[in-house]
Amino acid sequence: MHRVSALDMPDVPMGQLPPHLELQRTRVLCASDAPTHTENIQYSGAYASMGVDNSLQLDQFCKNCRVEVIRLTEDDMEFDMIGIDPSLANAFRRILIAEVPTMAIEKVLIANNMSVVQDEVLAHRLGLIPIKVDPRLFEYMSENDTPNEKNTIVFKLHVQCKRGAPRLTVKSDELKWLPNGSELLLATENPASNSSSRPKTYTSFSCSQDSLPEFSNNLIGPKHPDIIIAKLGPGQEIELEAHAVKGMGKTHAKWSPVSTAWYRMLPEIVLLEEVEDEMAEELVKKCPVNVFDIEDVAKGKKRAAVARPRACTLCRECIRGEDWDKRVALRRVKDHFIFTIESTGGLPPEVLFTEAVKILEDKCERVITELS
Repeated sequence: MHRVSALDMPDVPMGQLPPHLELQRTRVLCASDAPTHTENIQYSGAYASMGVDNSLQLDQFCKNCRVEVIRLTEDDMEFDMIGIDPSLANAFRRILIAEVPTMAIEKVLIANNMSVVQDEVLAHRLGLIPIKVDPRLFEYMSENDTPNEKNTIVFKLHVQCKRGAPRLTVKSDELKWLPNGSELLLATENPASNSSSRPKTYTSFSCSQDSLPEFSNNLIGPKHPDIIIAKLGPGQEIELEAHAVKGMGKTHAKWSPVSTAWYRMLPEIVLLEEVEDEMAEELVKKCPVNVFDIEDVAKGKKRAAVARPRACTLCRECIRGEDWDKRVALRRVKDHFIFTIESTGGLPPEVLFTEAVKILEDKCERVITELS
């Protein structure tokens, strides 16, 4: 009997994968109990026996990779990243959370705190208030640097609740920007001595920050004016200075430029057979996020259709029940990610993503330099 090689068999076409393998390679299959085929096949020779090159090719990556903006507002952004590996999407997420710098209050000089909030708790609350300012205009400050107009922003908070008055809520709009720097004298400074010279404070500003062109039309202050800092009773008072410096989220979460940055794979819902009439109405009622709609067909019949696949949360309600998994298939596209960025307010979300791309590019250049 003549032997035929498996590569020459007609049901194994050369240069392309069979449909079931192509589905496993490009989709996550979501069954009623758990998802399957969640891993990415990285080995370049995984399909060599079928004449398919699974290696990463730069020209093919550049051809397939693209970004499509779906929604953009002042504080949040939703966009699609298509044709990339999950590791790359996760790299952008981690950079956005931990490595894009912002300005946040680091040092709090408390002159008087009569509130029930302890000094360290008050300083912590101040540090978490987002500041609306471009951090790219400032420099990092090390332990040996002197606070100046290029690396420090100074705010003043002085609030008093008078006796006999109702309780006073102190909000973030009470933080006043001091463009000339600190107004508190150094503890070692004697105001009576050297009256002709300028008294020394906790900063050394050579010029006023509001005289600089980048700040003349953009006043620095908290992003949100209604963040509650503390509550004062009659006779209580808070007086302090807060110094903001440049930092990154991997040092402390207060420097993270995003309230959240996350992604999910694009849902793909496929009707394996026609779902009509009463079953179509049942399918529409099953989905809690209204993924399906009913469309009218000829002779008064009704048919279910997938109308809003992006809204799918993978709750699997549509495939629960008798034989519903034979009518509806839930999948996720492995190289298509729906990415969402919510900015804290320091920088717009589209600028944050651009900065994340630059940081990743710098990392790649450093690796290439070290290996060459």
